[in-house]
Amino acid sequence: MNKPGLLIVISGPSGTGKGTVCKALLDRNDFWISVSSTTRRPRVGEVNGESYYFLSKEEFLDKISENDFLEYAEVYGNYYGTPKSKVIEMIESGEDVILEIDIQGALKVKENYPNGVFIFILPPSMEELKKRITNRGTETEESLMTRFKCAYKEINYLSKYNYAVVNDEVEDAVNKIESIILAEKCRVDRIKSTILDSKEGLIHEQLYD
Repeated sequence: MNKPGLLIVISGPSGTGKGTVCKALLDRNDFWISVSSTTRRPRVGEVNGESYYFLSKEEFLDKISENDFLEYAEVYGNYYGTPKSKVIEMIESGEDVILEIDIQGALKVKENYPNGVFIFILPPSMEELKKRITNRGTETEESLMTRFKCAYKEINYLSKYNYAVVNDEVEDAVNKIESIILAEKCRVDRIKSTILDSKEGLIHEQLYD
């Protein structure tokens, strides 16, 4: 039987560069990334089934009623959710799974799957965060201020996470996340069963020497 993989949840305020960090992380590692479902409209360059599963509100609500999500939340008037069955299947098969989701979703996942690894991505400064959101060019002045005010509130959820990584340079942020994952794989409570199996095997050999 395969040793279960890790569920690695990466989130943070809008504009911190979560997507860029996750892409760089996946380029360097053989992790499986969960594709979320959403009711928001696709942005330029986004592909259905790769960037997100783009659903109508009616389709999304049907999936909620069928308990098809590991977590879901309404953010800025749109729904986002993580399909449950595939994530659990991959973890149980031994794959490490990356979830790049918003903070509301991450906290719901923590309630349902507390054994996950929860990593909060921080900006170098709030001034830099505002600049990154502005440079997207996808926000109105009103939505920009809404996102920036929300980011201030979301920083307060930092204490709910296991780790915090400042995304100043993407490569440095990825290096830190890789170190976190390696350390988590060495935690005694995660490898306890493996250690016990090894001890039992050793005792068995000694009895029959």
